[in-house]
Amino acid sequence: MRKAKSKNSPGRGNSRAALSVQQTIPYLAMHPDGVCKLPGGLYTKTVEYEDINYSVASTEDQTAIFGGWSSFLNYFDSTLPFQLSFINRRSHSRSRYKVNIPQADDDFNSVREEFTGMLKNQIAKSNNGIERSKYITFGIPAEGIAEARPRLERVEADVMGNFKRLGVPCEPMDGRARLALLYSQMHPGNREPFRFSWKDIPQTGLGTKDFIAPDSFDFRQSRSFRIGQYWGAVSYLQILASELSDKLLAEILEMDAEMTVTLHIQTVDQLKAIKTIKGKISDIGKMKVEEQRKAVRAGYDPDILPPDLITFSKDAAELLADLQSRNERMFLLTFTVVNFAPTRQRLENDVFTVGGIAQKYNCSLKRLDWQQEQGFVSSLALGYNEVEIQRGMTTSSTAIFIPFMTRELRMAGQALYYGMNALSHNVIMADRKKLKSANGLYLGSTGSGKSFAAKRELLNVFLAIPQDRILIVDPMGEYAPLVRRLGGQVIEIAPDSPHHLNPMDVELNMTAGESPLSMKADFLLSLCELVVGGKDGLQPIEKTVVDRCVRLVYREQALGIATKKTPLLQDLYEELLKQPEPEARRVATALELYCTGSLNLFNHPTNVKTDSRVVCIVLKNMGENLRKIAMHITNEFVSQAVDTNFREGVATWC
Repeated sequence: MRKAKSKNSPGRGNSRAALSVQQTIPYLAMHPDGVCKLPGGLYTKTVEYEDINYSVASTEDQTAIFGGWSSFLNYFDSTLPFQLSFINRRSHSRSRYKVNIPQADDDFNSVREEFTGMLKNQIAKSNNGIERSKYITFGIPAEGIAEARPRLERVEADVMGNFKRLGVPCEPMDGRARLALLYSQMHPGNREPFRFSWKDIPQTGLGTKDFIAPDSFDFRQSRSFRIGQYWGAVSYLQILASELSDKLLAEILEMDAEMTVTLHIQTVDQLKAIKTIKGKISDIGKMKVEEQRKAVRAGYDPDILPPDLITFSKDAAELLADLQSRNERMFLLTFTVVNFAPTRQRLENDVFTVGGIAQKYNCSLKRLDWQQEQGFVSSLALGYNEVEIQRGMTTSSTAIFIPFMTRELRMAGQALYYGMNALSHNVIMADRKKLKSANGLYLGSTGSGKSFAAKRELLNVFLAIPQDRILIVDPMGEYAPLVRRLGGQVIEIAPDSPHHLNPMDVELNMTAGESPLSMKADFLLSLCELVVGGKDGLQPIEKTVVDRCVRLVYREQALGIATKKTPLLQDLYEELLKQPEPEARRVATALELYCTGSLNLFNHPTNVKTDSRVVCIVLKNMGENLRKIAMHITNEFVSQAVDTNFREGVATWC
């Protein structure tokens, strides 16, 4: 391992002269359970947490999340310092997104290659290749590991409980996970995975620092440093605004750049904070008296005070009221930003961009001159802070740096590609069958790509989940060319088509608890209501008559008489004509067009078999009114096919 080129320089304060890269890394020991010992008898642990939907939430939900985050911050007392780390890393071969389309030797290799290439391209572009991770590190002072471990476990349980109340997924990190995190922080742009096992330590005689240390550090320059082949620069956020926006942190983290944003937060004892503010108010009162005396001696109105003094007096009084009567505490905040880039010019551009974002919100980004080493060490997810630049803030002003933007939809297994997250720019991979409801709906304006998205999902299912069947009802014939390319079955339903669907088909072999005749009666009632039309549809008497005729038509079939054939729509029509009620004749007259009239294409036995894996039923060559009825009948046919596949254990996409 090469020696680091770190030397003491003027103005660096109490920095230590590190002779090697291992000595630059500040922790003393890392234990397998994730407990890390730092100088000064401080022991820390780290929890990784994910995002929740904050940016897209309603104002009411945002207020609730903000209140929950404020309560979360108030949990930490003055003996429990903590660190919030936001790490943007350039993803390479270790991307969390995987293409899950298996290879196969069939007629669809060209389609598979094109679709797989598209997926890989989208994954590579997702968030411009930036992976965003969030961590909270907390520590307690203790005499030894035996004393620190149970206390840290209790704090860890409380922290995870607070995250759970916010709906934030989180996971504690063990020793290896923390070392892997430190390795990634000290190897920006590295493509090599972290290789480490606890059994390697006695076998090699190396320490944990030897596995995570970079090739070299160079802190000789005042405003930047070198880490391996990369350039880095540490800056701190100077907060000038009296009020901040919750978008400041989000805009910084959305940058297309490798960086680490760190918030070191130390709670001030409540009594000490109140005493300090009261002392400041007394000092301001004394300054007021002196200004009034000067005014009397000068001969002008003593009530005229300097504007700054009035502002300070008002702010101090409000701060004291917040601490005494509201659920507010005092925090000392250190906000640092560490940028990394392969070239110095790119580094300066990234720092300039961050500075522009800070300036937008009336803040200022300042370089840590001659303190680059201290700033970098403080950015490591260890809970160790060597930057002595702190800003006093209340709970509300600290909570404005809310760490949530939008939750990623990323599921493992047979997840399908559904596009890009508009806020985080990451790919959306989901398995609808694992969600609370497996149904999906595409909404959008004309020409926005609804059909394209549906075809993409269809193709993804075809390639990624070979055991699933795909049934399509295609009113306008949009999907037929794709189905033919996939070797599927295209069924055209039209007045001059040889394919027929019988709306009277019924499946009597259903599972227990289901009444097939009741379900068929409900379907035929809705069909008659669609045929009769009108503003009010079927009247109660008409519904009763239709239900009675349905039971009469299916009576022999329900009794199990084998010679009875499946009835046709004309059988229902004729049964309606036999009824004495005039309402029955009204319904029968409406059905006549589709039984004995010119549109009797549904008055034939079903001769369609859905044997293929991909089936498309096309309803293009019909009038608008007839297509509505055909859609209703076709949907019933597809639903029966889905039920049959479900009983046979075959998943179906529609």
